[in-house]
Amino acid sequence: MALITQAFDSLDSYTAFFSQEPLPVLKHTVKELQAMREHEDSINGRTVAALVLSDPMMTLKVLIYMEEHRRARQNHDITTIERAIMMMGISPFLREFADLPTIEGQLASHPKALVGVLKVISRARRAARYARDWAILRHDLDVDEITVAALLTEVTDILCWSFAPALTYQVYEMQRIDRNLRSVVAQKAAFNFSARELQLALVRHWHLPDLLVSMMDERQIENPRVRTVQLANSLARHTGQGWDNAAIPDDLSAIEALLHIGRENLLNRLSAPHEAIESLLNAGGSADGALPPP
Repeated sequence: MALITQAFDSLDSYTAFFSQEPLPVLKHTVKELQAMREHEDSINGRTVAALVLSDPMMTLKVLIYMEEHRRARQNHDITTIERAIMMMGISPFLREFADLPTIEGQLASHPKALVGVLKVISRARRAARYARDWAILRHDLDVDEITVAALLTEVTDILCWSFAPALTYQVYEMQRIDRNLRSVVAQKAAFNFSARELQLALVRHWHLPDLLVSMMDERQIENPRVRTVQLANSLARHTGQGWDNAAIPDDLSAIEALLHIGRENLLNRLSAPHEAIESLLNAGGSADGALPPP
């Protein structure tokens, strides 16, 4: 697979590149899918969906495939992985997604990038887990849609680590050196565009379901579903830097307002480390500080 070594001048160039390259998934996902093919008569769609949802890139591949093979009579979007598997059938699904390229293979000669991308994937999983739990608390109409949207929020970062490791490392280094440097500024310096601009161009190009795209759009933050996804992503980012991160009290205040629960209850649901609980209970925080302006 090719790598991007210099920033492109246009978003169209990025979308063209990513459209031509096969998207890699985790090696664990490939091994498990191969194992499932040997026992496909004894597994169900929920088991396969759980594996897919543990891998943001595999989730993305399935949604892109479903859109590319959309049936003429299909008048609704497929917005969850379990529905996609049910529509394809387990055996055809496992045949279609056999022998996929892996992220580990792609980054074999870029160990720092591999560490970076695995951290982002872990963060995406954590965001999806938070969002799912909060969607259940909110009695959301479709918890699985919320889960998928939260998981996909980090795919641009994953793509950049996988296909442009040197440029992405440059972004993180700039922020390490200057902790006040905003992500958008660092991203534009390295890639000529922000991750949000690139993600918007890609999801449009891939024709991902409008419902999922809208839930990843922070401009629609007044929508409780969007707020659930955005806050889950924000908290996952901040806790990934340690539970003493200065932005966490604002996140907690905004989540409390969203879910209408107290802080102690929330911290228990988040499985916050025992040593952090007392300080977080007394930390205050502003909900407005955690949310972009509507």
